[in-house]
Amino acid sequence: MKLLLILSLLLLGTVSSLHLIQYSFHFPFPENEALEPEASEEEKALAQELETPEEEDNLTIRDEEDDDEGEESEAAEDDDNLCPKEEDVVRMLGSPGCETCRFLIVNKPRKFKRAQKICRRCYHGHLVSIHSSHTNHLIRCSASRINQSQIWIGARIFRKRFCWVDGSRWTFSYWAAGQPGNGGGRCVALCTRGGHWRRAPCKRRLPFACSY
Repeated sequence: MKLLLILSLLLLGTVSSLHLIQYSFHFPFPENEALEPEASEEEKALAQELETPEEEDNLTIRDEEDDDEGEESEAAEDDDNLCPKEEDVVRMLGSPGCETCRFLIVNKPRKFKRAQKICRRCYHGHLVSIHSSHTNHLIRCSASRINQSQIWIGARIFRKRFCWVDGSRWTFSYWAAGQPGNGGGRCVALCTRGGHWRRAPCKRRLPFACSY
């Protein structure tokens, strides 16, 4: 009788142990959870920033979509006569100490993307990049002759940073008051009165400055 009682107790203990092991696999003990360190406040903020789209990103995406709108019709109109006529061009001298630096302003308004295409195809250059106050002043003075309030220069936002379309380094800027933070659009225009820069939607049609 005692032997049967002992065997029953041993069997009950074995079953209880098996249930305890199975439970531990499904529900880890608290000390196992503590093995994974809790993320710092900085890491949490970074993760939240990466997951949450910024308003500026949404704006620039809309601008980029709008920039392509009507591009085909514009191309169909001008592909045969892509290059501007001479009377639509204001040519400028280069900067001192740079004999190969040449600039011109095209008076015929175009979207940013189209303006860059004209600079490349017609003059083997790019929308102008500006790296000094002297160059900025030179372009502003020449642009003031065309009686327009703004012209495109070769600056735009790419991956949340301002850059030049010719790939040169961003070493100079001349923003108007409140810019670029309060501006809209991902492309940059130079104001012919004062020479300051403002952000503008890339779909806007403006005269533009090329360097070649």
